[in-house]
Amino acid sequence: MPVLHNRINQQELKAKLLADDTARTTISFYKYFEIIDVVSFRDAMYTALQQLQVYGRIYIATEGINAQVSLPTAHINTLKEYLNTIPSLTNLRLNVAVDDDGKAFWVLKIKIRTRIVADGITDPTFSMAQKGKYVNATQLHQMIADNNTVLVDMRNHYEYEVGHFNNAVQIPSDTFRDQLPMAAEMLQNNKHKNIVMYCTGGIRCEKASAYLLHQGYTNVYHLEGGIINYAQQAKQAGLTSEFVGKNFVFDNRLGERITPHIIATCHQCGSPADTHTNCANQACHTLFIQCEACAKIYQGCCTPKCQATSNLPQMQQAILRKNTEKAAHSFNKSKARLRPKLGG
Repeated sequence: MPVLHNRINQQELKAKLLADDTARTTISFYKYFEIIDVVSFRDAMYTALQQLQVYGRIYIATEGINAQVSLPTAHINTLKEYLNTIPSLTNLRLNVAVDDDGKAFWVLKIKIRTRIVADGITDPTFSMAQKGKYVNATQLHQMIADNNTVLVDMRNHYEYEVGHFNNAVQIPSDTFRDQLPMAAEMLQNNKHKNIVMYCTGGIRCEKASAYLLHQGYTNVYHLEGGIINYAQQAKQAGLTSEFVGKNFVFDNRLGERITPHIIATCHQCGSPADTHTNCANQACHTLFIQCEACAKIYQGCCTPKCQATSNLPQMQQAILRKNTEKAAHSFNKSKARLRPKLGG
């Protein structure tokens, strides 16, 4: 029986990966389809991908699969061949990362979840069987040139902050589960228009398109493969990118550059910046935007208080963490307007 979980210290694995000069590629993919025996599906996939030196994070649920992985570039075709052996994943679209060295992951984790993307939907009549129509990069450009089209960003506020499509409607929320009913309500006055939704790799906007159809909307579309696939298609077609800035990604990179524009600001000093980081104080770990100058001043921390804690001996930090409730893992932009800059 093969080992179906990692038994090596992750820091050792990370160091080993960084020292390896094998060319690697970061890929994401997803598919909504029914999986009856999620445990068997998970175990079989773990065994197959482990042999291909695939690292990353994969979620399995009865509604499908959601994966963000990296693997040796030479093994990409073998991965495609393996996925083609699974009937529902035949000829699956693989999103190749835009700005990447292939070293965003150093361990393989395949987890069973209730949903492959948390949506908060409790209506038993909701189904992914009816979803919006796909649009590619060229079609998107044609549609957004029409005043009868509304482009909707289905990502969190901190993703939108560093990069988004021109004139896209932001659904101001911290979570996807909150965005769904909020989007349905916000778009009521545009119900007769063409609604085009987008997200990072396609998984959220695909579900959002199905949700709007379930709520009575009729002309609903979603960007195939999300921003990642759009960036590749736009480049191949010679199109000027309508997406401006950086695309936030949920791996060690925390972002991939799509255009040179920096549209966000440092949460500490207010200077132009779009580099996300997690506070170096492990009892905080808040996600926020920090410029290079503030990173040096605050040593990667979000406040002087966290900086002081981060400079304490490790044993003392561990004691403090036991008595400290962890902060939220995403910087709340709306709250930022009500208080001084983080570094103050």
